[in-house]
Amino acid sequence: MPRSARVPSADPGPRRPYRAVVTDVDGTLTDRRRRIDPHAVRAVRTLEDRGIPVVLATGNVLPIALALWRSLGLSGPIVAENGGIVYDAGENGGGRVERLADRRVALRAYRTLLRSGVPVRRLFTDRWRESEVALEPTVPVARLARVLRGQPVTVESTGFALHLMERGAGKLPALRHALGRRGLVLEECVVLGDGDNDVAMLRAAGFGISFASGSPRARRAARYVTRAGFAGGFVEGLKASKMLG
Repeated sequence: MPRSARVPSADPGPRRPYRAVVTDVDGTLTDRRRRIDPHAVRAVRTLEDRGIPVVLATGNVLPIALALWRSLGLSGPIVAENGGIVYDAGENGGGRVERLADRRVALRAYRTLLRSGVPVRRLFTDRWRESEVALEPTVPVARLARVLRGQPVTVESTGFALHLMERGAGKLPALRHALGRRGLVLEECVVLGDGDNDVAMLRAAGFGISFASGSPRARRAARYVTRAGFAGGFVEGLKASKMLG
């Protein structure tokens, strides 16, 4: 069983107030069946109505993340493909897409796995990816890492997929890039996530939150671990950070 919630200090805020919220999607805004939770929807809309931008940081492809971003009425940038793609609508609404990782590196790694006889399968959504390769979570990360040793590629698990990415890419560098364009830093953000691929951004956050349903590594990296899992933990965590009443 996951450990109990770790209680934050009486004043969880940094020297300056939190200015934005960064959230993972699957397992964070959703229930265990990956259905968007209405309580999470109300929470992010409340934040946006108060002028607090909400940033999506997800392993999903940009078309899925962008549809969710629009439906939720968000204003923050989007980090998609586990950090390989950044989208920012900007103040004029024109939209800017930046690719931060070279997919050719991931494709070479994928071909190496196939030649080595590793039984990997690409996700259905991989046909839309521009910066990485995403696989069904059927093989342990450690096995993939052993086969790919020496290649400039990183293997990360979301719990829902395995991501092959150019080394140096990921949610953390993508967030620093995207937030910097808005005059923000992660130390000014509340960050919520549940997977191993969220560990770096949770550690760098002003206030990092994971859930009872989160991976052991995500829970260790977070400043606060909720008693509730999935989207229930999302709402609980925002209250603990004092972003919601």
